[in-house]
Amino acid sequence: MGSGDIRSRRGKIWAGTHGKTRPKGKKKKASGTVKAPASRPAAGKAR
Repeated sequence: MGSGDIRSRRGKIWAGTHGKTRPKGKKKKASGTVKAPASRPAAGKAR
């Protein structure tokens, strides 16, 4: 199990592929609802 073994992690790095042994980061789903920013209480005039 070395750089020539495509089933091993080192072999996948060498071959430049990904898979079960060397997964990529999971993609985050873009949520359909957008959270509204917290509203601030109406402040009086600044100095």
